[in-house]
Amino acid sequence: MIVRTWHGCVPLEHAEGFATHLQLTGVKHFQGIEGNLGAEVKRVTQQNWEHFFLATYWTDIESIKAFAGEDYHDAVTYPEDEKFSLLSDPYVFQHEVKTITSL
Repeated sequence: MIVRTWHGCVPLEHAEGFATHLQLTGVKHFQGIEGNLGAEVKRVTQQNWEHFFLATYWTDIESIKAFAGEDYHDAVTYPEDEKFSLLSDPYVFQHEVKTITSL
């Protein structure tokens, strides 16, 4: 299994709107890709910013490429992201894992 991780943040005043936007764009997009095994979103408030940490789970790199394209190390962003003043990490990381343990 491969875990793909992304981080971005928005000003607090856009936090709830961006949370909804993230679900309707990125999450909805990758849920329709064969080989996607799910996702988790963690939110952390730090001063005037809301951070979003997204981990998506995949069967293999080919499934990730079906979502992100050949440049799959680049973050997938959407044109509407701008209205939330999103600061997106430009790169994502893929980590091969054997198992995931619930805490």
